[in-house]
Amino acid sequence: MTILTLIFLLPLLAAIALVAVPRNYNVVMRGVALAATFVTMLLSVVMFIRFPGAPVDASGYKFVTTIPGLGAEVLGIACKLGVDGLNVGLVLMGAVVAFAAACCAFDIRERQKEFYILLLTMTGGILGAFMSLDLFFFYFFHELALVPTFIMIGVWGHGERKNYATFQITLYLSVGALLALIGLVALYLQMPPDARTFDIPALTQHFAANPMALSAQNFIFPLLLFGFGILVSLWPFHSWAPLGYGSAPAATAMLHAGVLKKFGLYGLIRVALPMMPAAAQSWMHILAWLCLGNILYAGWVAMRQRDLNLLIGNSSVAHMGFVFLGMASLNVIGLTGAVLIMVAHGFLAALFFGLSGYIRQQTGTLEMSALGGLAKPLRFVAVALTMAALAGCGLPGFANFVGEVTVFFGAWQKPELQLPTVLAVWGALIIGAVYMLRMVRAVMHGPLRPSLAGVTDASAWRKVPHVLLLASLLVFGFFPGLLTEKIRPVTERIVAAATGPDVGALVAVARDGR
Repeated sequence: MTILTLIFLLPLLAAIALVAVPRNYNVVMRGVALAATFVTMLLSVVMFIRFPGAPVDASGYKFVTTIPGLGAEVLGIACKLGVDGLNVGLVLMGAVVAFAAACCAFDIRERQKEFYILLLTMTGGILGAFMSLDLFFFYFFHELALVPTFIMIGVWGHGERKNYATFQITLYLSVGALLALIGLVALYLQMPPDARTFDIPALTQHFAANPMALSAQNFIFPLLLFGFGILVSLWPFHSWAPLGYGSAPAATAMLHAGVLKKFGLYGLIRVALPMMPAAAQSWMHILAWLCLGNILYAGWVAMRQRDLNLLIGNSSVAHMGFVFLGMASLNVIGLTGAVLIMVAHGFLAALFFGLSGYIRQQTGTLEMSALGGLAKPLRFVAVALTMAALAGCGLPGFANFVGEVTVFFGAWQKPELQLPTVLAVWGALIIGAVYMLRMVRAVMHGPLRPSLAGVTDASAWRKVPHVLLLASLLVFGFFPGLLTEKIRPVTERIVAAATGPDVGALVAVARDGR
């Protein structure tokens, strides 16, 4: 059993084990969830450290393994796992956030057994989706992680609009997943009948040697772009995200906003760009303008929010725009920056929602007009929230700064993207700074309200997840080479596949045909 198998299976086995635990053994259930996610995190750290020296297979993946008994040879399905520079950081980030989310599940008081089973199932599905090298299981594991999200918001959610939020997020993400599924099935059918497979490396090699027909690319790529885009909250299909995160339990929002939402971005980079390069080139300038809707519109909406979670949710939507801009650049520096932001935002979103969950538990509200003056009684939380806000503004020293600056440099190299880049920089430096700093002022500064006099700062145990997430942002902010040296070889191959001379010929033919 390889290290990837252990990372993927441990949370799922722990979820199965909890089924047999009596309902009133809450301490045992919490202990199992914490132990499983902690060991998973340690294994992910070991895997990340061992990654540079691990042997590489013919397709460029490391720690490759196939779980026997899961698959169908007739259809070319196999539960094959592996990591390269594109997903190794995402697996590490997902495992760290999963442990932090388990630590922050202290606000769950009812039906704890069901909650921890769903949390562990969600964790296993997320990690399985990121490390899967088979399109079938890539999609299946995502759905395994997605379904618990709907249940957790509906049962353990907060606020008067939690039922509306549950229905909205279910409808939006179901439509997005369906569009992506249609695109993936259509991609599978483009293979010769006698060689059809769901194996992602095999599909990539086949379409590199035998480019897909332009008509097929123009049909499949938009399905994947908007299917995965809805899952990522691409503007204007983003309205499910702020309300969904605002109504979700803290642990659920940490996992979904921080980790699961990156599935769509990862799918576009892993599958759509290298396999349908001609269609990708024709859509990237549209994507560059759509991403400004995330950066500018969601940023303006965040400036008007009075609820802390809704502000954080809109901020999360805005940050996804920078990833789309890096993808639209279709060059190595921009795409590398996009992957860096995916990892950095995972830590940041989890940190934000973990802190907001603690503030809600202490004060009973997240209405910023009802808060204020919390910096004195909640000193650690105030420092952590301020550091998170500065990271969200793109302050140097945090991993978010490295990713955003890299994306801007990559996008600026494309003359047609220079205007969107200028607007994106303005959105990051001005709009982002305004709503982040106003949030800190409203929540932490000013006179302390008498109704909040009884709040207490985080205990040593409750500081652990926030310290862990902050440390991750700082480590990759000060030493970005830990990620970039792993990411760059993969983005070089993807960019070469998406911009090669054969691709240019296909694009020219398409333009002449018009």
